[in-house]
Amino acid sequence: MARVKGGTIHRARRKKVMDQAKGYFGSKHRLYRTAKEQVMHSLSYAYRDRRQKKRDFRKLWITRINAACRENDISYSKFINGLNKAGVTVNRKMLSEIAIDNPASFSDLVNIAKDALNGKVSTPKQEEKKNENLEKTVSEIDYSKMTVAELREVAKSKGIENVSTLKKAELLDALK
Repeated sequence: MARVKGGTIHRARRKKVMDQAKGYFGSKHRLYRTAKEQVMHSLSYAYRDRRQKKRDFRKLWITRINAACRENDISYSKFINGLNKAGVTVNRKMLSEIAIDNPASFSDLVNIAKDALNGKVSTPKQEEKKNENLEKTVSEIDYSKMTVAELREVAKSKGIENVSTLKKAELLDALK
């Protein structure tokens, strides 16, 4: 049987490495052995730094939020704790953008956090009173001006069954 040298495959593999090493300094883009070594290192650095980038950005956002918090006389940790107690869910990226672009809104968030830390967050009983007031205003709404789709959503929220089969007149009767 004849000997198979595999020249084209060998050359393609080396060419791929040399193409990846294009732009490297010195012999790292000219000589295959050093180019291969540098490409392997570069690929491992790229893999590592794709994860590192996420950490670096989070650090940057926290630094920006902390600086804005200090201007509003609160520490970063107390601010985040206050937001959590108040039930405000805004990620750190958005908080840093708000701190940069709109300091007045950030000050409002700081006030919300301070109120939550001082225990001024609304209790479940206060929430029930708000819901009762909302229900009173909902009962005063003119349903005849609403579309069928809107009426179905209101009926579902009130717990009326078989909403999908009802016509508009039937929905209005069921809601009253």
